[in-house]
Amino acid sequence: MNSAEAARARVLTELIAASHLMTLEQLPGTVASHAAGVGWPQVLIYLADLQQVRLYLLAGNVDVGPGGADVPAELSVEGTVAGRAFQLGKAFPASASAKGQWWVPLLDGTERLGVLRVGVPGAQVEADEDLNRLAGLVALLLVSKRDTSDSYSQLVRRRRMEVSAEMEWQLMPPRTFATDRVLISAIMEPAYQVSGDAFDYALTGETVHLSVFDAMGHDTAAGLTANLALAAARNHRRQGSDLLQTAEGVGEALTEQFAGSRYVTGILADLHLATGLLTWTNYGHHPPVVIRGNRTLVHLSCPPAPPMGTGLDRPGTLRRVQLEPRDRLLLYTDGITEARNREGQEFGLNGLTDFLIRHHADDLPVPETLRRLIGHHLDHHSGRLNDDATVMLVEWHGPTPYRPSQLQALAGLPPSTAPETIASAWAEQPADDDGA
Repeated sequence: MNSAEAARARVLTELIAASHLMTLEQLPGTVASHAAGVGWPQVLIYLADLQQVRLYLLAGNVDVGPGGADVPAELSVEGTVAGRAFQLGKAFPASASAKGQWWVPLLDGTERLGVLRVGVPGAQVEADEDLNRLAGLVALLLVSKRDTSDSYSQLVRRRRMEVSAEMEWQLMPPRTFATDRVLISAIMEPAYQVSGDAFDYALTGETVHLSVFDAMGHDTAAGLTANLALAAARNHRRQGSDLLQTAEGVGEALTEQFAGSRYVTGILADLHLATGLLTWTNYGHHPPVVIRGNRTLVHLSCPPAPPMGTGLDRPGTLRRVQLEPRDRLLLYTDGITEARNREGQEFGLNGLTDFLIRHHADDLPVPETLRRLIGHHLDHHSGRLNDDATVMLVEWHGPTPYRPSQLQALAGLPPSTAPETIASAWAEQPADDDGA
C-alpha cells in the first residue's frame, strides 16, 4: 500500500470514528472536509426522491465554496450524467470537458440511494476502487442516520404524503436486495397515496420468505389492515410457523381487530435457495408467474383460500414448483394489471410481462427495469392510479453462486476487484488458529 492509499484508508477509518455522534445534517460537510485532504475535492451528496425521478442535493453543513453556482440543488434522473450513474450503478465523468470530476453511485448493499459528485473541473481524480469505497461508506452512514432524521424524508419527498403511505413505507424492506443466489427487487405506487398494498421478504438460513398483501379499500383503514397483516406475518414467521400457520395467524389478527369487516388477499411463499424449490399458498390473490428463459411464461396455479381476515374457516393449500436456474418469479397486485386508462384499456398481465421481457434484453439492472416499468404504467394511466400497484421480481440464479460480474449487471453494482465468485471469497478466508 502506497502513501496515498494509506491516507485514504485512514480517512475512511476517521469517518467511521466521527460518525458515532454525527447527525445527518453534519454528514455532508464532515465527508467533504475529510475527503478534500486526500485528493477528493468538493464531495457532494445527491439523494434520489421516493419515486426515483429526481436527485436532490443533501446540503447539510457542506460549504460548496467558490463556484457554488455550478452546484445544482436538484437534477433529473433522466437525461443527465448523474442520473445515468444512478440508473446503471457505474461511475461516469461529469462531462468530456470536466476531467477529474465524477458521478459515483451510492448503494447500500443493492439499494440505490443516490450519487456522489466528486471533484471540480480540472482536478486530478481517478474513478478507482478507493472512490467506490468512499461511496460505499457514505451510503452506510446515510442509512445509519436517515431513520432518525426528518430532514432526510423532507428532502426525498416531492409532495405531501398521506398518513397511510407514511405507515406503509416505514414497514417496507429495502426495494432491492441480493445474495449470492437470489436477487429481489420490488416497487410500489402511488408512492404518496399507497394504502393497502405491502410486500415483504426475509431470509432464514437457506430459505427466503416472500409475501405480497393487498388489503381491501383505498383509505387509512386499508393501510392499517395491510400493516397489521404484515406485522402478524412477520411475528408468526419469526416464531417458526410454516406458511399455512402464518396465514392463519394473519387471519386471526385481522379478525380479532376488525371482526370480519377488513381483510387482505395475499401470496405467501418460501424459496429454498440451494435447490430452487418454491413452496407457496394463495389467499384470494392473483397467482404468481414465472418468466423462464426470458421468453416463456409459466403460470402457477393453486386453489385459492378465502382472503385472510374474513373469518371463513377454510384452510389454504400448499403448492410446490421446481424453479430452473435464472427463473424470474413475478408477484404482483391487481392494481398493476386491472387498472384501466381513460380509454378503458387494462395494462394487463401481458403488458406487465412483455415490458419485463423486452427490457431484460436491454441488459438494464433489475431495479432500473422496475423503475421504468412503473413510469410506463403511470404514463399508461396519465399519471393517476385509482388502486395501489405493486410488483416484486425474484430471480433465482441456481445452485451455484452468481459471479460478481453477473450481480454487477443485474443489480447495478459498480465494478470491483472481488474474487471470481462470492462463495470463493469466503473459501479464501484464513482458518482460525484454533480451528473454530
